[in-house]
Amino acid sequence: MNGRFLIKGGRALNGDVSVWGSKNSATKLLAACLLTKEPCYIENVPKIADVFTMIDILRGLGADIEWNNERSLHVVCANINPEKLNRELVGHLRSSVVLLGPLFARFHEVKSPYPGGDRIGARPIKTHLDVFRALGAEILEESDGVTIKRDSVVSGSKVVLRELSVTATENALMAASLVTHETKIYIAAAEPSIHDLIAFLRSMGVDISGDGTHTLVVRGKEKLGGGRLAVSPDYLDAATFTIAAIATKGHVKIHGSNPDHLLLVFEKLKEMGADIRLNKDVIEIVPVSAPLRAVNIQAMVYPGIPTDLQSIFGVLATQMVGTTLIHDPLFEGRFRYIEELNRMGANAFVIDPHRALINGPTALTGIPISSLDIRSGAALVIAGLVANGETLINDVYQIDRGYEAIDQRLKILGADIIRLSE
Repeated sequence: MNGRFLIKGGRALNGDVSVWGSKNSATKLLAACLLTKEPCYIENVPKIADVFTMIDILRGLGADIEWNNERSLHVVCANINPEKLNRELVGHLRSSVVLLGPLFARFHEVKSPYPGGDRIGARPIKTHLDVFRALGAEILEESDGVTIKRDSVVSGSKVVLRELSVTATENALMAASLVTHETKIYIAAAEPSIHDLIAFLRSMGVDISGDGTHTLVVRGKEKLGGGRLAVSPDYLDAATFTIAAIATKGHVKIHGSNPDHLLLVFEKLKEMGADIRLNKDVIEIVPVSAPLRAVNIQAMVYPGIPTDLQSIFGVLATQMVGTTLIHDPLFEGRFRYIEELNRMGANAFVIDPHRALINGPTALTGIPISSLDIRSGAALVIAGLVANGETLINDVYQIDRGYEAIDQRLKILGADIIRLSE
């Protein structure tokens, strides 16, 4: 649902809010359903645009998908035709790249356009293609897409990833799940979405060891059973509301989270002077009287500070005393939100494609701005919450891709935010 957000800033957030399943997990679990003809069940599913797009892609392939209740999906992929992969939808969804693994594993050939998604810099799929080459595939790259085809039986493989790529690790896990011999995956990522995928694949009958480490060993089967899993809480959603509460000097309790997924994030926020209290699945943010202190932020792979949160930290930096250096070595297009912040009155500089300096504190003023991608869009919502006057955020479909009803949940906390139709 496209539209705009109109925000009147200056209100502290107060109250209770809940988070649901992780976007990054839910889309990958849906893709994994393609590995089997048996029924699969996915619970705690977030109702966000990217999940709906992945459901539409699977239905186009022939999957039968029904909602059992508000947050539970029943998925049957018994009659799948890989030639019916919707090129337009794939071109709009970055996480559609993980369709390559299960389709290759089940049908031994897949033709796909290049995946789309956020405009945050170069996101080549070379690491993914190397995975399939290691599994015996022949790759044909063309201007409008790629064909991956296996001509021989895989008798076991060693997959060495070129980088700690989450989606390449997930593709390797799924591609190896129908290989009966042992596949070792080296330099594997360890994000919570990978933990979810491993648990789901195990429920289908795949033998996987090494989860939580950077070396995974997969022993697949010729035929897999059905899978079942509840999606883990969205730690990026929880962190977004945590920082929104801190930026607005509010008192908020966030329910249904897993604080263990955000340990370094919390340490950095406490180093700034924030008061964060953790109790099982509840994150409580308590307002403090002293001003926040600037600290340097470096985005890292899990369990470090996620690159998806650096723009949200960037907004918080405008309200801290001192100069914050943000370093994001993972993507070179993550700092486009800085220009929007400066238009609102921030004092920030992009040093190079991977580093930015933000001086604070500065008073922000509401103006019309654009949501550039999922995370920078959420960051600019927070900027609107702390700004003086009215902030009009365009293209909020970007935010809807990753955040369920963010405007409604902020209203519950006392924010003055309304959604305007186009």
